[in-house]
Amino acid sequence: EVYGEGILLVGDSGVGKSETAIELIKRGHRLIADDAVVIRRVSAKSLVGEAPENIKHFIELRGIGIINARRIFGMGAVKLTENIDLVINLEIWNNQKVYDRMGLDNEYTEILGIKVPVLTIPVKPGRNLAIIIEVAAMNNRQKKMGYNAAEELLKHLGMDVPEAGQTEKKLDLDF
Repeated sequence: EVYGEGILLVGDSGVGKSETAIELIKRGHRLIADDAVVIRRVSAKSLVGEAPENIKHFIELRGIGIINARRIFGMGAVKLTENIDLVINLEIWNNQKVYDRMGLDNEYTEILGIKVPVLTIPVKPGRNLAIIIEVAAMNNRQKKMGYNAAEELLKHLGMDVPEAGQTEKKLDLDF
């Protein structure tokens, strides 16, 4: 949970999900699950994630091993369940790929029949993923409230703003 937004971090093994989660915890955000997430559909538009009972609060950090986030960082560092508001796909930076730089691409994935927005964040040394994810969470909240900074910029520049749904693209992510 980052600034009240439920963030589901996905990506290939070894890309840095657990390390990023630890950094987010250190910055005051909360861990729901690491490595395995039980996802339930609780309404027509809402998903909730939680850790399986037998691995709740545990995180695997390569080079260190298994840690218990609740015991190391305290009760305030963990949460039992959280709505899933945004999927963040961490992937190793690919120089051949064009990444969204405006925020107009509305990518989503379907989980249990519910559309969930997806951001693909390219990973390479020197990028502060925790800060990027914090900004992504705040920006997602703004979008849910009807504000899109990229659209506002286009309006300021006198350019056409794409209509809702015009830039929507489904991503098939492996969960």
